[in-house]
This record gives sequence, C-alpha cells and structure tokens, in this order.
Amino acid sequence: MRRGTVLDLCYLVAAITFIIALMGLSSPRHARRGNLVAVGGMTLAIGATFAQPHLQHLGWMIGAMVLGAAVAVPTSRFVKMTAIPQLVAIFNGVGGGAAALVSVTEYLALTSMTRAPCPFQIVCPPVGGVKTVAVYKILEVVLGVIIGTVSFSGSAIAFAKLQELMTGRPVTYPAQQVLNAILGVGIVVVAILLLSTGSLVWLWILLGLALVLGVAFVLPIGGADVPVLISLLNSFTGIAVAASGFTIGSNLLIVAGTLVGASGILLTRMMSAAMGRSLPNILFSAFGSVVTASGSTESADGRSVRSGTAEDIGVLLAYSRKVVIIPGYGLAVAQAQHVVRELADTLKARGVEVFFAIHPVAGRMPGHMNVLLAEANVPYDELKEMDEANPELTTADVALVVGANDTVNPAARSSPGSPIYGMPIINADEAANVVFLKRSMRPGFAGIDNDLLYNDKTVLLFGDAKDTLTALVAAVKAA
Repeated sequence: MRRGTVLDLCYLVAAITFIIALMGLSSPRHARRGNLVAVGGMTLAIGATFAQPHLQHLGWMIGAMVLGAAVAVPTSRFVKMTAIPQLVAIFNGVGGGAAALVSVTEYLALTSMTRAPCPFQIVCPPVGGVKTVAVYKILEVVLGVIIGTVSFSGSAIAFAKLQELMTGRPVTYPAQQVLNAILGVGIVVVAILLLSTGSLVWLWILLGLALVLGVAFVLPIGGADVPVLISLLNSFTGIAVAASGFTIGSNLLIVAGTLVGASGILLTRMMSAAMGRSLPNILFSAFGSVVTASGSTESADGRSVRSGTAEDIGVLLAYSRKVVIIPGYGLAVAQAQHVVRELADTLKARGVEVFFAIHPVAGRMPGHMNVLLAEANVPYDELKEMDEANPELTTADVALVVGANDTVNPAARSSPGSPIYGMPIINADEAANVVFLKRSMRPGFAGIDNDLLYNDKTVLLFGDAKDTLTALVAAVKAA
C-alpha cells in the first residue's frame, strides 16, 4: 500500500474519532471518554502530517508546537474553575486567529499569480505566460480571513468581559446598529474589490475591518448572554477552520471545522431556546444594560425578605424527604462545589432524597454547572436537566438555591413586561420551602429584582456560599 493511501486512511480514522468524540460529549457520563477519543484522533492526525513526504519548515513546526504546549498545559492545569469560561473564550479566539493566518498566508502565496475569471478551475489557463487563479480560491481565502478574524477579536472582548478587565454589562453607544451595518456593508464591498482586483491592499483593509467588526459585535452583549456568545464564536471558529481546509486542500480540516461549526450552531440554537429568546434578540438587544433592582432587602412595594440562621435551615434540611439543589454562578465563584457535594452526601446519609437541578444557561458557559459538579465527583445520575427536574419540584420539601438568580425568577412566567419574560426557568417556587444562599441582594445579570426572594416560603442565608454551605453541613450533622 502506498504511503499516500496510508496517510489518507489515517486522516479518515481521525475524522471518525472526532465524530465519536462529539457523541461522547453529549453526556456528562461519557464526556471524559469523548475527550480522550478526540485527543487520540488529533494525535493520529498530527503524526500523519509529519509523515507527509517533502515536508518543509519542520523546525518551525516543532518549535511552534513546543511553544503552544508550554503555554497551554500549565494554563489548563492551574486555571480556576471560575475562569474556565474565559479560558474557553481565549482558546477559541486563538483557533479563529490561526485559521485567519492560514488564509492570509495562502493568499500571499497566490499573489505571484494573476487572477482570471474562471471560477470552476483551481488553476486557470495561463494568460500572457503567467499562471492565473480561480475566483473561488480567493473567495475561500476571503471567508477564512473574515470569519476567523471576527472570531479572534470577538473572543478577545468576551475574555475581557469574563475576566472583568472591562464591564460585563452591554456597552452601547448612539446609532450603534447603524454603524455596525455600515461596517458590515464595507466588509462586503472590500471583499468584492479584493476578488475583482487581487490587490494586497484590499486584503489588509479587509483584515482591519474584520477585527473592528468582531469587537463591535461583542460589545453590546451582556454577561447573561455570554454562554450563547461563546457557543456562537466557537461555531465561527469551526467555519473558519473549514474554510482554511478548503484553501490548503486538507480534508481533515474541512471535516473537523464543519463538525465544530455545525455543533456550535446547534448548541447556540438550544441555548437560545433555553433562554426563551431569539438569537437576533440575544445579539442585538443589549440585554442587561438597564439595572432596575435596588439591591435592598425591601422591595418597591414594601415587601421584605426573611433571613434565617444556618442552624434553623440545617434542621429544615435534615428532616426533609426531598431536597433539590439548584446551583448557579455564585457556586463557582465561591469554589463551593466540594462542600455542596458534602452537604448532599450528609443529607443522603440521613435518608433524604437529593438531586441537582441544572438550568441550561446556569453559569457562564454551556455545561458550566455539569463540569463544576463533576469535578467534585457528584454522581451523574444526581444531575437532572431543567425539563427533568421541574416535575419533581412540586413534591420537594426544600429547593436550595446556591448562587443562582435569574434562572429561578418567577417573573419569567408571570411578568410580561420583564426582560426575562418567556425564559424557561427552574420552578423553585413550587417547592414547599425555598432556601436562598446569597452573598448580598445584588441582582443577577438581568439587573432585575427576583420576586422569589420576597415569597413567604423563602428564607435567605447571607454570606459566601462556601462558608454558608460548610455551616449547613455542620448543622445537619448536629440536627
């Protein structure tokens, strides 16, 4: 069997492993195995690439890989759980930037040829003794540059928002949508000029406009919508990788990029549905820019919250039949996943039925709560998605809300004027008792009051989630 055939088979096997890996990632139980399968497939693909005949710049390739590993390995190992979303954002941006650079490099290689209008051939017949390049080859480069660069700069702004290097609230300015539309039209015009002239000047202008578009695209998106944003930018990177695969003639990049792009789009649609909003509304409404919550323990109509002690709540939990724990971003901030698992184990030892209700957009990235609790070795069968958990809440004695806010706010069901109206929520208010663990009365990302806090059946326990959960563990043991 010829070397070329063997290498093609290696790439085929690698592509199949990527599909299998995605199947594994669809479930927390099989996610680790899916990741390992993907690692194996990528290792095989890299090995096949190095086995290619007439490989050039081998030293540069190895040096780049060593440098990348030197940055990525320690970063991934020592990053805090609360910083995983921004890590995903910046790694995704690097992928988009790499795809754009591949397209730029390929275009520079093509500038020695004069383009002629023959869009159905890779290399057109010579004109005046000079090779010519088909229109669609340059179009592949254009798409890779635009999409990859938008993903790069957009992910950089998402990272800055999540890392609190800038405000997490939407950043808006007068005539923002009009200016963004003008910017989009400008990119289309420059892309057409690049296709028609092949001038390098238009390529650099296109690159600059795409960088600006990525920033302008992400600025008006607030913290509550970041999970959807991360998913969408991930899809952009996949599409850019597929475009670069077409550019350099790599079937493996085409398959891998298409898988990432398609799965990212599907996840984006699922996340939008989980928020009860359309994708255009998420991207262009500047959701969360207006804060109406007062942050006070008393509502505008004179209602006040009821706070309790760890000892009293510990007794309530200890003598319950069923407790549903509803985690949110506050759990990640406090790094309290191990303590909440200890609380669940302590309750189960007393015969209490316990499970975790997971909202699709809880946290700052898709699956954030699943990953957080898996790190604490919470059994997978105790993690129930929103649709599975909601019917159980009507028979629950206690709904224990840890760091969540907007995802349990009844205003999503009962207040048509609310910005979160129509968003599916976890029905914590249907439990017999609601216990809210909150650091303060500060509102969630939506910037609105949560009526559940003022409900007669709700008790608040103020403080850092890790400290209050530790106190609850002690109180349950002592009950």
